[in-house]
Amino acid sequence: MRILLSNDDGYFAPGLAALAEGLGAIGSVTVVAPERDRSGASNSLTLDRPLMLSRAPNGFLYVNGTPTDCVHMAVTGLLDFEPDVIVSGINSGSNMGDDTLYSGTVAAATEGYLLGIPSIAVSLVGKEFRHFATAARVARELVERCARAPFGAPVLLNVNVPDVPYGDLTGMEVTRLGRRHKAQAVVPGKNPRGETVYWVGAAGPAREAGPGTDFNALERGAVSITPLQVDLTHGSQIPLVSGWLAQ
Repeated sequence: MRILLSNDDGYFAPGLAALAEGLGAIGSVTVVAPERDRSGASNSLTLDRPLMLSRAPNGFLYVNGTPTDCVHMAVTGLLDFEPDVIVSGINSGSNMGDDTLYSGTVAAATEGYLLGIPSIAVSLVGKEFRHFATAARVARELVERCARAPFGAPVLLNVNVPDVPYGDLTGMEVTRLGRRHKAQAVVPGKNPRGETVYWVGAAGPAREAGPGTDFNALERGAVSITPLQVDLTHGSQIPLVSGWLAQ
């Protein structure tokens, strides 16, 4: 099995190393990741300058661009093969609910999905990030399942894993995205020149976190697996907008 790995925390991130080690036991792993932390980059492509490819001492390839750049470059010309599966992560922190709109981790997997390749985004949910091995084992099990029982069509899975020992997981659950409250206010400050600068505020707490949501699964110690799609059309509002235009 040929596996392409990427992330948004950068090629030096411990989660990426754990993922490469875990998946290296079941297939041929190629890593193409950003040269620096690009968290929150979403699905952005770099179109205003050329991109450079470099190789780290451990063999990982890295690009001076976004997570989407990395996967796009790898699949559309950099590699001499098409990956069987793409895995993005392991992210240091959750990607649940509205987070998925901003996440570079999810974006890297989304690019693979758009290119017709089964793709999985994996995030470790907690504050200390002590159990990357747990998330790597979950990722390996999902990739093995993809090989054993392929979907037969491109699929995009958003996986969030509690930061606990593997034996403490309470299971794996197929979920839907929950919702957060709006983000906290920006935080003003001063730079060394006395100029006012602003930090983006923290994400808000969960607003919709009932049974069946990713938030609910993580609260109970389970792995959340949410199938995602890219179609942004608000189908139920098509009649509404059509009627509005007819007025």
